Amino acid sequence: MNKYTVKLLTRNAVVAAVYFLLTLISFPISYGLIQVRIAELLVLLCFFNRDYAVGITIGCLLANAFGPGNMGVFDIIFGTLATFLSCIGVSFCKHLLISTFIPVVLNSFTIAAVLLFAGGESHTYFAMVGILALGEIIAVTILGYLIFISLKKNEKFMSLIDAKKNQEFKW
Repeated sequence: MNKYTVKLLTRNAVVAAVYFLLTLISFPISYGLIQVRIAELLVLLCFFNRDYAVGITIGCLLANAFGPGNMGVFDIIFGTLATFLSCIGVSFCKHLLISTFIPVVLNSFTIAAVLLFAGGESHTYFAMVGILALGEIIAVTILGYLIFISLKKNEKFMSLIDAKKNQEFKW
């Protein structure tokens, strides 16, 4: 195994662990209809290096596997898929602020469908989409954007994450 592969595996393992731990530490607000899954801000790492999609997806899968039982396998499959697709979408975006809305849209529509299908909520589908979108906006568009806009100025951070693209973005 070459050095690049070991480094990439290690980075993704750390990102997966951070996603999982952030989700579990903030358990009361990480699951269900009213959620602000702070770990979702990590999808913005893919704005700089799409290789992080693997670690974020694995972290999400683990977090969803340990989530409340009412969504179970549906959240493990579809919630994780929504996060994976968010990572891919973010990796193709050229503007950080715009990229934050990709996980908002994908996760809110997907998780609302999962909640509706799992039968745990009595709200209408679009009401659930709105509530979930608000939580995702707080976690990714506000918190994530502010954190990454600050960190982009830090050369050590950009080197640590092995930023390969979008290093000179405007907004």
